[in-house]
Amino acid sequence: MSSSDRAVLIVGAGLAGLTVAHLIHRAGLDFRLLEARLRLGGRILSVDEKGLPAGDGFDLGPSWFWPDMQPSLGRLVESLGLASFAQRSDGDVLFHRFSREAPQRFGGVGQAPVSMRVVGGTASIVTALAAGLPEGSIELGARATAARLDGDEVELSFVDGSGAERMDRSSQIVFALPPRLLEATVSFTPGIDAVSARRWRNTPTWMAPHAKFFAVYDRPFWREKGLSGTAQSMVGPLVEIHDATTASGKAALFGFLGLSGEDRASQGKDAIVASCVLQLALLFGPEAAEPRATLIKDWATDPLTATNRDRAAAGHPVADRRPWVGERWRDHIVLAGSETSAREPGYLAGAVNAAEGAAASLIARLRAPRPQVGSRPAQSSEDDHRR
Repeated sequence: MSSSDRAVLIVGAGLAGLTVAHLIHRAGLDFRLLEARLRLGGRILSVDEKGLPAGDGFDLGPSWFWPDMQPSLGRLVESLGLASFAQRSDGDVLFHRFSREAPQRFGGVGQAPVSMRVVGGTASIVTALAAGLPEGSIELGARATAARLDGDEVELSFVDGSGAERMDRSSQIVFALPPRLLEATVSFTPGIDAVSARRWRNTPTWMAPHAKFFAVYDRPFWREKGLSGTAQSMVGPLVEIHDATTASGKAALFGFLGLSGEDRASQGKDAIVASCVLQLALLFGPEAAEPRATLIKDWATDPLTATNRDRAAAGHPVADRRPWVGERWRDHIVLAGSETSAREPGYLAGAVNAAEGAAASLIARLRAPRPQVGSRPAQSSEDDHRR
């Protein structure tokens, strides 16, 4: 089999990797999709109140999108036949500035643009994309470890779900994961040029430094009090809180933790959960002190998302149109993680934009006509005239 006939290898089955697979499959190209986790979605994770992946869940990763501002993502959601609904914002908002003062209540203001959520949770996008891919094209538990350039092909080494070391080859590999994680976990022979490697290493990974907390309730009681569920706090531990009730009516509040990764590690999960519940009770009343379940996801402790560099927040990735791959590897690998997008890097929309660019590049490469052996280059009209 010639290198041009081999399946494209895609590393990472989050939104970006699945979108690349969706687009090149639609173009009639073969692929294999390798995912280190035992589930699809990457930083997209929708779970039930027990913390198990669910088709009608709470989003422990990204949740919102803005279709008017993010047309690529909006078109994808629509093309997959998925429904969306507006983030609940009706009612008053709370602001807690000092621990010695009571929280203040202010009249709510309408959102512009309106934040939208996917019915069933963001993982519904993942499920719908995966459902349209060929059976057997995805391998879970496959963690890429090394890439070696061998002529016109790349030899990709990975560890499978059983712990066995395996290898596959292709002329084209898409790395649909954060550049910082790629630099830290996959070795390249020959090595990636120093400029590209430094750029990969210094690009912040979206969500990696953060943690989200959810409190699940029997009903959204805060609405009965004329509250939207939105609150901001300079006291903490939650610094930003929102209504996380699902489209099906499962009531919940969620918040972003304002503690650093180091502080979260030193305090421990149980202490943080207890503090978050106390804070919700202070803000929303005694009913908030008795959630039926709590959920917490610390992305900084997820080794398939974060590196040691991500324990401290380092800002958001910045859009940059420079090539992500140096000349030595440029014809064989493509980066497609959300952070590599030239528009809205790090967000869900960035993942779709990066995937569309990667897929277009691959399709153009693989469909380019190959020179025929022994063929003579075409003559120009000027050459014909001189003859």
